[in-house]
Amino acid sequence: MTGRKKDGFKGQRAIVLPRNIQQLCARQATTQHLYITDIGYYPKAKFHHRKREKGAGEHILIYCQDGKGSITIKKKTYPVEAGDCFLLPRNEYHEYAADEEEPWTIYWAHFLGKSSDGLLKTAVKTWKGPKTFLPFATERVQLFDHIYRQLERGYRQEHLSFANMNFWSFLSSCLYPDQLPVVGKATTVDVVDLAIDYMHKHLDQLLSLQNMAAAVNLSQSHFSYLFKNGTGYSPVEYFNHLKVQQACQYLLFTTLRIKEIAMQLGISDPYYFTRMFTKVMGVSPNQYREKKINP
Repeated sequence: MTGRKKDGFKGQRAIVLPRNIQQLCARQATTQHLYITDIGYYPKAKFHHRKREKGAGEHILIYCQDGKGSITIKKKTYPVEAGDCFLLPRNEYHEYAADEEEPWTIYWAHFLGKSSDGLLKTAVKTWKGPKTFLPFATERVQLFDHIYRQLERGYRQEHLSFANMNFWSFLSSCLYPDQLPVVGKATTVDVVDLAIDYMHKHLDQLLSLQNMAAAVNLSQSHFSYLFKNGTGYSPVEYFNHLKVQQACQYLLFTTLRIKEIAMQLGISDPYYFTRMFTKVMGVSPNQYREKKINP
């Protein structure tokens, strides 16, 4: 069928964690048993279609909030409607597509970890198959959005741990929908979080260490110490990671050229941008765009 596509839907969001961050999650005690590798949201994803002959390297969760679609695994096709939650096992052939007349709106995540195989088997046993129906619950959607926002803020260790530990709760809410977690609001905001918020608002600029320190009313040396101690990265390195994360969005969801993407991120030298991107993601921007590993 013509018009089918992997992505490119208005309002879509997606994050693909860099390979080195995934490897970090696989080593850390708080995340090694379950961690997200990719996560996103596709609203009204008309003509959405993916087919993987050898499956994906990760388990995939697809939660349909609205519309319709279909998923095929092990030569069996399942209809998917609003409220359906589906789990696809890693390394197995699958194909899925949105309905042409009523395209689905989906929340999705790829995940791995020492407990991931067991969790998938438990879900399939509990659901008596790879699919279950979940009555709509605001708390579940809020929890997913909360996880996404934490990862969107970058790869500070507590963000990774908090997001992935909450992903346990999200999966639990799918396995046991009668017991939903309630997402609370943070009561304090530390200097590092304030700095990260400032970075997010200025991704189209080149911020210096002096700019960042001034934004949180600290000396450069003290700010650098607090930030490195809190995230494991220098402020400039973390800012570059956020730029690369935004670049991934442009590469996945727009047709902007590499030079244009670099300019959107305040980088006038596309060769410098390419080197920075490759260092963080392990592949060049063009290779990343061609691969498009998310749903």
